[in-house]
Amino acid sequence: MFISPMLLETAHAPFTDDNYIFEPKIDGHRLILSHVNGQTRLYTRHNNDCTRQYPELASFTFDGDIILDGEVACTDPQTGVIDFEMVMERFSARKPDKIVKLSAALPVNFLVFDILRFKGIDLRGRALKDRKEILSAADLSCCPFIGKIPFIEDEGVTLYQQIRARKMEGIVAKRKNSIYVSNRSAAWQKIINWQYEDVYITGYRKSEFGWLASVPGNDGRLRPAGIIELGVSPRHKMAFYSVCKSLVTREEKDFVYLEPRIKACVKIRNWTRNGMLRSPALVDFVL
Repeated sequence: MFISPMLLETAHAPFTDDNYIFEPKIDGHRLILSHVNGQTRLYTRHNNDCTRQYPELASFTFDGDIILDGEVACTDPQTGVIDFEMVMERFSARKPDKIVKLSAALPVNFLVFDILRFKGIDLRGRALKDRKEILSAADLSCCPFIGKIPFIEDEGVTLYQQIRARKMEGIVAKRKNSIYVSNRSAAWQKIINWQYEDVYITGYRKSEFGWLASVPGNDGRLRPAGIIELGVSPRHKMAFYSVCKSLVTREEKDFVYLEPRIKACVKIRNWTRNGMLRSPALVDFVL
C-alpha cells in the first residue's frame, strides 16, 4: 500500500524552537515501506516499486499491518560515511544476479523517521510527537537493516553545528504537532549543510538552460565539473548573456564554449567520487 510522502520546505538557516523536533538529514533516497496483509513492498516517493532492488529490506515481517516512512542509505565500507552514489548504484541495479552481489557487498539501511499505519490504524491524523512515541515502541528488530533516526527537541542550532562538524548533509526541523499530509508542507523544513566553491563558467547549452562549470585540475588546467541549472535569477541571466557573446571560442551541436573569464560561487551538496559538483546552484558571480 503506497502513501504519497510528506515533503519538506527549505529553511535558509538553522534555528532553535521548542515547538520543533530536529533530526539528522540522511543522504539517501526516500522510501515508504508497506507491510500489509503479510506482504512487504517498498516504494520511492514517486510510487515506483523498488522491492526487488533491496532484498535485505524486503524480508521484513511484522505482526499486523505497518507502513513506515524513512530514508534508504548506503555506507561506504572504507570510510563508514553515508554515500549517495552507492545507494544510487543499488537503486539502478535491475539484473537479479547483480542485485544479489550488490546486496552482499553494499547492503543498505532503512532509517525510519515516521510511522503512518500501525496494526491497521491510520496514524496520519495524529500529531508527530504521538507518532514518534508509537514508532519508538514498535519492535522492528526482525530486520537488522532497519533502524530509527534519532531526534532532539528544541535545539536545532546545536544539532546543526554537530552535523556541520561531521560534514553530513544537514538537518530536518519538524513541528511537534504536525499531522502527516501527502504534499509539501512548511511544518517540515530542511536545512542543508551546503559547501561553497568558486568555478569558472566556460560555456552554455544551446537548447535547455545550463551553464558549464569548470575548476582547476591537478595539473592547473581547467576541467569540466558539472552544469549549473539551479539558483540562476533573471538578473544573473541578463548579466551573463550581455557579456558572453564576446567570449565565445567555439560551438558544437549542443554547446557554446567560452573563454574562462566569468567566475562564480556555487553551493553544492558535495563532490562526487569522479570529481564533479553535485547539484550546483549559483550563489552569485565573483567579481
